Amino acid sequence: METAVGTTATVGQQTPRGRSGPGHARTVPWHWAVALAGCGAVVAAALAASPATGTPVPAHGTPQALVASAAPDPARAQLPLDCGPFPVKTALSVPARLGDGRPGTVVAAHCAAETGTPPDAVYLLGFGPGGRPEVVATLLPERENLTVSRIAVRSDGAITGHAQGYSSEDVPRFRPDISLDLTWTQRSGGWERSQTAAPLHQA
Repeated sequence: METAVGTTATVGQQTPRGRSGPGHARTVPWHWAVALAGCGAVVAAALAASPATGTPVPAHGTPQALVASAAPDPARAQLPLDCGPFPVKTALSVPARLGDGRPGTVVAAHCAAETGTPPDAVYLLGFGPGGRPEVVATLLPERENLTVSRIAVRSDGAITGHAQGYSSEDVPRFRPDISLDLTWTQRSGGWERSQTAAPLHQA
């Protein structure tokens, strides 16, 4: 049985920012504001580094749900999204104490463009120097052009989510034709992602 902890997803605030980090190589800036590139089904891994040392964090302990005030606040973190003139918007966030015993927040965020369907990126936040929230792992980069509708943390420490996307630029933006159930599992100090196709009607 897969019991979820800390599964409450909250809508975040729009936080105006400029370029918070180097952007992905692209021919047209913020191209998703007009049309999204094709989405590929890939498996990615991102290392979760200790904020103090930059070394992989071993997994131990039992995940626990946390109140938002005890976990890193996404609104105070510099998320590595290249949004240009647009603000960064937190779409979903789940605070939890993960298997390494440290408080963290899983957050899905995107650039709040006035038009189009900007893709989400999913990050794991931890507390950095001075208690400031910082990104310790990128679980889903925005370049995969997926929109995340659900995030949860299971009692075994795995992070789960659901996302939808488009197989090509010809697919109407109001009718995604890719639907994925995502799972991130902590292995050898990093996060390994797996995914399976899901029904398109799944929210």
